[in-house]
Amino acid sequence: MPNKFFLYKYQEGDIVTFKKPHPCGSSDWQVLSVGGEVKCKCMGCGRLQVLTRDKIEKATKSVKSNGTEKG
Repeated sequence: MPNKFFLYKYQEGDIVTFKKPHPCGSSDWQVLSVGGEVKCKCMGCGRLQVLTRDKIEKATKSVKSNGTEKG
């Protein structure tokens, strides 16, 4: 059953820090598009990844928007 409650409010341009680093060593990802799925770009190597809301919520450590911490 999908989660109806979302902890973070992702917006385009946000920088999301994940709990586990990407194989390139970076833990920061930039949000490119938001919807039922969230499209992110790795800040280290530039890889694009599409994650479902449930997966990105579980992996997120913090969200920064315009230099401010959101969570």
